[in-house]
Amino acid sequence: MTPHVRSASVFEEIRMTPPRNLVVAQSGGPTPVINNTLRGLIETARELPEIETVYGARHGIEGVLKEELLNLSEQSREEISLLRYTPSAGSIGTCRYKLKPHQNEDFDRVLEVFRAHNVGYFVYIGGNDSMDTANKIAQLAHERGLELIGIGGPKTIDNDVGDSNFELIDHTPGYGSTAKYWMHAVQNANEENAGSCPADPVLVLQAMGRKIGFIPAAARLADPQRELPLQIYLAESPCTLQQLADNVNDQLKSSGRCLVVISEGFSVGDIGENKDSFGHTQFSASATTVAQTVVNYLNQVGLATKGSARGNVPGTDQRHSMAYASTVDLDEAYRAGEMAALLAARGDSGNMATILRNPGPVYSVRYDKVPLSEVANSERTFPQHWITEKGNDVSDDFIRYAKPLIGEGMLSLPMIDGRQRMTHFEPLYADQKLASYVPEADRS
Repeated sequence: MTPHVRSASVFEEIRMTPPRNLVVAQSGGPTPVINNTLRGLIETARELPEIETVYGARHGIEGVLKEELLNLSEQSREEISLLRYTPSAGSIGTCRYKLKPHQNEDFDRVLEVFRAHNVGYFVYIGGNDSMDTANKIAQLAHERGLELIGIGGPKTIDNDVGDSNFELIDHTPGYGSTAKYWMHAVQNANEENAGSCPADPVLVLQAMGRKIGFIPAAARLADPQRELPLQIYLAESPCTLQQLADNVNDQLKSSGRCLVVISEGFSVGDIGENKDSFGHTQFSASATTVAQTVVNYLNQVGLATKGSARGNVPGTDQRHSMAYASTVDLDEAYRAGEMAALLAARGDSGNMATILRNPGPVYSVRYDKVPLSEVANSERTFPQHWITEKGNDVSDDFIRYAKPLIGEGMLSLPMIDGRQRMTHFEPLYADQKLASYVPEADRS
């Protein structure tokens, strides 16, 4: 793999302080590239005299509360390097545990653990809620007299971190790989649909995206010239079920078949909801699905051709299919982790490492920082002008935005005996110095 080279001048900017330990944690849904952000942080921290030991909190902030701190500095360099090819968050785990304002005991416990282990740096890799947590912990530490640098590392396949003007962050690590997954999924589904359309003329595919349409929109990357009978419906699409059925039947009359990619958050009425501790709807845990509801509706009202509509609902493979990981996404995720480590060592508390797109026709990015408070209090929406008037497609502007993020080639994975070689850390945990603790939200 190509090493990331940093100039000496970058390190000269970093302040010189007595070395302290760093805790890194991951939160929320995994991504194919989240571990490469972790790798970028670990490998950069090795070269920074301000950072002594890097600990990974097992299963996010819950690992901090339970004092489960995995020593990442003592892991072999080979295992660290393999993080590039290891999807999801299995290396140190993630969580959906949220520190809520009233949970004073949890906040006290976090600071107690940090004091006990000489932790001066905390990096939280995640989305808006994680950025809010990192910011609150850093502020509380300052109020309590504990010198703690709180830094955020961006992550989410939904691409909803930041603002709609793309000024806080252009895109989040994880999105490019999930976009690539959907590009290939639609290409493969098209072959299926073209071959079986006499009996199954309509194939409905459900994409992740509770409230924002960046993931289903990526289906258009499979057909930028609009040659396929493809319709795309985002959570934001101004379209009813009846209008969707009319659009599909119009497509059947002209093409004889139709591919429908629909967001899990597209409104089809009440399908039942399960929510995580962040308050986010988990549609994959619902009793039924949007895709099945659409399939049932299309078959009920009738198709303009013979045959039936069929459905396909990919699950969490959208965010852990390493074979479809974008090499651009992997490299940018690494650099985001690198930037997070540098911000920590510089003492830039209260900031998130960010990716900003440079102007010009050739795609390039730069890495900078933005205040955690601004990120935590923002929520990106899919630009309305990127949705077509009929609500069943996205514009060329979106294609120009998303195309550079998926890369050109396929990732080559390390294999042993035909099986993928992934990171396997040794269970080298810091000695527990405090009494055992049950997080507040887990108490009966």
